[in-house]
Amino acid sequence: MLDFIYYPVSGILWVWHKVFGAIPFLGPDSGFTWALSVVFLVFTLRAILYKPFVKQVRTTRQMQELQPQIKALQKKYAGDRQRQAVEMQKLQKEHGFNPIMGCLPVLAQAPVFIGLFHVLRSFNRTGTGFGQLGMSVEDNANTPNYFFSVEDVQSFLSARLFGAPISAAITTPSDQLEAFAIYGPVPTMLNIAAVAIPLMVIASVATHFNSRASVARQSPEAAANPQSAIMNKLALWIFPLGVLVGGPFLPIAILLYWVSNNIWTYAQQHIVFRKIDAEEEEKKQAALARRAENAPKPGARPNLSKKKKAAVDGAPGEPEVVDGVVEDDASEQSTGTVSGDGSPTGTSKPKPGARPQTNRGKSPKRKRR
Repeated sequence: MLDFIYYPVSGILWVWHKVFGAIPFLGPDSGFTWALSVVFLVFTLRAILYKPFVKQVRTTRQMQELQPQIKALQKKYAGDRQRQAVEMQKLQKEHGFNPIMGCLPVLAQAPVFIGLFHVLRSFNRTGTGFGQLGMSVEDNANTPNYFFSVEDVQSFLSARLFGAPISAAITTPSDQLEAFAIYGPVPTMLNIAAVAIPLMVIASVATHFNSRASVARQSPEAAANPQSAIMNKLALWIFPLGVLVGGPFLPIAILLYWVSNNIWTYAQQHIVFRKIDAEEEEKKQAALARRAENAPKPGARPNLSKKKKAAVDGAPGEPEVVDGVVEDDASEQSTGTVSGDGSPTGTSKPKPGARPQTNRGKSPKRKRR
């Protein structure tokens, strides 16, 4: 039913097995060859998902920047859920925000995890539990496994990593371990635990430190969100603890998958965040440089000649301030004197738009009777 997942996963694993199997000091039957094949299967997947991961980081940053506007919309349309959703979609569209991109890398890794688990378990189909075929040891060793031929299946069964098959788990029943008897000694629980327990501890610690790095980069507003606080606690403590508790039930190859995935994540986070931080710092410095170019130099007076010219051209008749005195066209044209009856002589009418001349002097004192 899920062959569209199982065949691509087994195909990538098959390619890396052929690559490392061609190395003389390793060979196709080495446990290190199969372990490296699993590790580079993870690296191949994460390399394909590199660009979506960068998009996820940018989406998370953008989400943090939009938090004030999102809160304002939630407060404004608190009583109207439908209008609130419409306005949220409009805000996301205006800023090119796509919430799905934030989940794509995680969603894409889940099928690979399921596919790898199934392909590895299909190398040993002697079990009779849920999803097992109950094959005999001979039939299992002579049945292909997706991209892997009969020779590849037998190579896998003969491979040992420090004495343990990478498809075995600490809790694997002893009757299923008999499938490895034809191609080498039957592994014991002690052999498997000696390899699985260190991988469980490394995977748990790596999960914790990756979560800590992600939480440290959250903004104070995002960290203060109750939902974010709960998720942070789960990522920091519950998920790493889950690796330790569930480790005995996982094959060694899945633990290798978990460790290599965390190693890639740790390195990728530092590279991507450093690159994005450098881009933001460059934008900030460019903005400061533009502001410094437009600002007047220290000690220099601002040049108001252009502003005066624009004011004169744009508003005819606007009075000009010179040495603290308001002068206009009407005052410049008024050169007459006042006659004895009080009427002005030799005056001209003010130009259209000019302010009427007012007597700015002190009013004459009235004579006391």
